[in-house]
Amino acid sequence: MPKESAGQKKKIEKVMHEYKEGDLKSGSGAKVKSHDQAVAIAMHEAHVPKRR
Repeated sequence: MPKESAGQKKKIEKVMHEYKEGDLKSGSGAKVKSHDQAVAIAMHEAHVPKRR
């Protein structure tokens, strides 16, 4: 996994907290139920490059 900056880590923590609380929504507005989808959203919002 690529290394994240402090700001990226905070953003990932915030998004994952929203997921655990049940408040995270996808782009279409539906609640996110999949852990994998929550991780993908967190990485996208934190601008972390994809793994190769």
